[in-house]
Amino acid sequence: MEAWITSIMEDYGYMGIFFLILMENVFPPIPSEIVLTVGGFMTTTAGLSVTEVIAASTAGSVAGAVILYYIGRWLSVERLEGLVEKYGKWLRLKKADLHKADAWFDRYGVWAVFFGRLVPVVRSLISVPAGMSGMKVKMFLLFTIAGTLIWNTILVVLGAAVGENREVIMHQLELYSNAVYILLAVVAVVGIWIFIRKRRKD
Repeated sequence: MEAWITSIMEDYGYMGIFFLILMENVFPPIPSEIVLTVGGFMTTTAGLSVTEVIAASTAGSVAGAVILYYIGRWLSVERLEGLVEKYGKWLRLKKADLHKADAWFDRYGVWAVFFGRLVPVVRSLISVPAGMSGMKVKMFLLFTIAGTLIWNTILVVLGAAVGENREVIMHQLELYSNAVYILLAVVAVVGIWIFIRKRRKD
């Protein structure tokens, strides 16, 4: 995959970086860690500018986030209510459950969007509940750009600094990603356990 990413950057420059990061946001299996560190490395070999690589990657991230945000807006709590009304008894869900989740995001959503941009996988998916909750576009863009700019700047600068020795950085990022995945799995298991216990009590 790294060779494919490098070839796109060599052939299309900043537009290639924009495209790769946009796709990474919409399709999380494309790892931003590789795209951004390779982009940083390319500033030392292909005449690309660190500032412009950060700008192109941030623009791609925001474009991808906006696509997922509007998918969330299309889904909306109201549409999900219809699905819950139809299939809720099989999923053991009530409309009240949706409204509780929506209220939680309304309360903490801006910070969830900001910090979510610093977490692998979550950085893409956080845009969907933001759209579903009806979060204001201006607030969504502000916190998305802020979080994205931090993430992109760190990885691009690291890629430029370590150059061909970025395998060490990639190893550390892999450990970080694995820790996040384990944490998310634990949270999911605990959440399901609490949900089942609550349903049994009801």
